[in-house]
Amino acid sequence: MYRSFLFDRFGEFGSRTAFVWRGTAYSYDWLANAVALLSEQLRLEGIERRVVSLEESYTPHAVAALFALFARGNIVLPLDPQLVEAKKLEYLAIGEAEARVRSDEGGIVARPHREGGISHPLLASLLMEGAPGLVIFSSGSTGKSKAAVHHADRLLGKFRKTGRPRRTIPFMMFDHIGGMNTLLQTLASGGSLCILEDRSPAEVCRVIERYRVEALPVSPTFMNLLLISGAYREFDLSSLEVVSYGSEVMPESTLAAWNAVFPNVRTVQAYGMSELGILRTKSKGGDSLLFSIESDSAQYRIVDGMLEVKTETAMLGYLNAPDPFTEDGWLRTGDEAIAEGGFIRILGRRSEIINIGGEKVYPAEVESVLQQLDFIEEAAVSAEPNAITGQMVTATVKLREELPLKEARRRIWAYCSDKLPPFKIPQKIVVTTESLVGSRMKKRRTPQQANRD
Repeated sequence: MYRSFLFDRFGEFGSRTAFVWRGTAYSYDWLANAVALLSEQLRLEGIERRVVSLEESYTPHAVAALFALFARGNIVLPLDPQLVEAKKLEYLAIGEAEARVRSDEGGIVARPHREGGISHPLLASLLMEGAPGLVIFSSGSTGKSKAAVHHADRLLGKFRKTGRPRRTIPFMMFDHIGGMNTLLQTLASGGSLCILEDRSPAEVCRVIERYRVEALPVSPTFMNLLLISGAYREFDLSSLEVVSYGSEVMPESTLAAWNAVFPNVRTVQAYGMSELGILRTKSKGGDSLLFSIESDSAQYRIVDGMLEVKTETAMLGYLNAPDPFTEDGWLRTGDEAIAEGGFIRILGRRSEIINIGGEKVYPAEVESVLQQLDFIEEAAVSAEPNAITGQMVTATVKLREELPLKEARRRIWAYCSDKLPPFKIPQKIVVTTESLVGSRMKKRRTPQQANRD
């Protein structure tokens, strides 16, 4: 049976609170016992060295099941239970899942899914080694999701060095690499995970106040939603010490607005991907979009404007996409970036860049300007074909107040005229009443992203 150093940590932390869920505290002793019991149940049911899905929301029981599956050398596909069945079946087929697993207070329920053995060499080699694995499906910016295969030991290894135990909200689900990182980092340090009932701004603020939450890892899109909602005015958030943001480019206007409202909260830019895990970073300052990579086991370089990273926590490879590694082992991240005085600034995904007659437009730069307008609640910028320039900038906006489209266009163009060069000003404005935020609390810029949510 596989045994991680984390299992020993759970025993050492003993009566400390590992989770708070639905008003009940669950200790590390509870977690250690639950993992042991579920592991034995898996052994009796023959769920060892298999590829399995774990289709659960964030609960203490689901986390215990995850570690129990690792203990039995399984490769786990965490799936959001809210996914439509057709999407689940697509992911199960890509991951060659042999069983589907659920977990609650009564234990694990596993049902067979397919037979016939494992054909993909990445999966087969992990199972032969008896090492636990993890398959994370990226949300992606275009096209279908990519399945990244991780050696669980490599992901866990970065948490051997303990950090300060904090009360943390696990905002991202554990089918997301950021959510998995929050889970592992918090539990490895003896902190407490305060689990949300939902991810609305009001619920997040309520949980911060009730449990004196100290750390909140979120997306820039959610930070903007919380500011727009005004929910922070109704709760005592004085316990909050640090907010880390990642998973998408931060608009400068959102960061400035956040710092104005929360001047005593330290803001830190995280960097990671489904393919890399989350790297340790240090922001140049709370008001800066520049950061450095602080991990001893990670290196970076910028080649032809794209960030490339080499790290021990990188995935083994994709199940359903071409190998993104260079011949010398660097992962091509797909992020356009620049280096400034020993720091990095992410400009945007290369796949989302808008090309206007050879000039580059980064959606986040335009969105940052649009979000400064009081009458705009949300904005998403994307490309549309143009017969003359190849592409043009299109802005889809959700308004705070009813405005005729003609008036909204006039105000937007007038505001942008002295803040953006002409080729970056949106040539097409689309007004929508639907949210531009996906289920992962990231901005939806394309129809493909909307369909995956």
